[in-house]
Amino acid sequence: MRLLLLALLVAFSSAYAQGFPNKPIHVVVPFPPGGGTDVVARTVAPRMQEILGQPVVVDNRAGAGGNIGTDLVAKSPADGYTLLVASAATAINNTLAKNINWELTRDFAPVVLLVRNQSLLAVHPSVPASDLRELIALAKAKPGQVTFASYGNGSSAHLIGELFKMMAGVDMLHIPYKGAAPAVNDLLGGQVNMLFADVAAILPHVKSGKVRALGIGSAHRFAAGLPEVPTIAEAGVPGFEAGGFLGLVAPTGTPQNVINALNAAAVRSLAMAEVSERLNALASPPVGESPEYFGRHLRSEIDKWARVIRAGNIKAN
Repeated sequence: MRLLLLALLVAFSSAYAQGFPNKPIHVVVPFPPGGGTDVVARTVAPRMQEILGQPVVVDNRAGAGGNIGTDLVAKSPADGYTLLVASAATAINNTLAKNINWELTRDFAPVVLLVRNQSLLAVHPSVPASDLRELIALAKAKPGQVTFASYGNGSSAHLIGELFKMMAGVDMLHIPYKGAAPAVNDLLGGQVNMLFADVAAILPHVKSGKVRALGIGSAHRFAAGLPEVPTIAEAGVPGFEAGGFLGLVAPTGTPQNVINALNAAAVRSLAMAEVSERLNALASPPVGESPEYFGRHLRSEIDKWARVIRAGNIKAN
């Protein structure tokens, strides 16, 4: 890690000596203000601004499930001044979305993996299952009758549910909603049995007892908030791992020294105590690492969700 940081600092110094950056950097969030992607971007951007010595402006360009902002960045100059916050939705849309003019690994260069979002399987208290094995047994006993909500057809919550169905060998009924709020509301009301959600979105309802947490979808437990809840892999579906991620990408062709400079600034920002504490509180642990590390993660996510989309014959709305 020390050698990586030293190499990044050398790259940053090289880019800085060549005049980068000498104007504001725009970080495009392809979703509305106030959501999890926006909050993470606005947590990291001010610290990057301090390090780089130029404004780092968060620019919300919502629409078409994230594709409007993604397309904007794909068509931007490859100079490091326009970046995209890529997410699990971007990796999913790479396969699922219709009529897009971009391809994630072709049109974008990885800069840094900012965070991994931890996901959670939550059920309404009326569901007669106190742990994951009991839920799986219930779903097998009543095929097609256990319902799971999502934020919409093709959303990350939908695909995590489909991955769970495949790996647990169960048949459950998908109920799509138009966004997170109505899905969570109907889970709280008992209109649906379960939901895969980002921990941050459902944690207050778990703490209040309005829903029951049966498993963390991510690779590790949420030690900061729900240390007693096992991972889904621990609890009965070996090998299961599904959660969100957020990272910065730049248009393909951006000079490597510029990418390395941006990466170094982001890695240093993520290591700052106030940034790390804020992100961990959001159940979005900071990552950092090299552009190559993020590139491998992107390819893995694209491949995983492409397999789920094809196996489930999932179509975009």
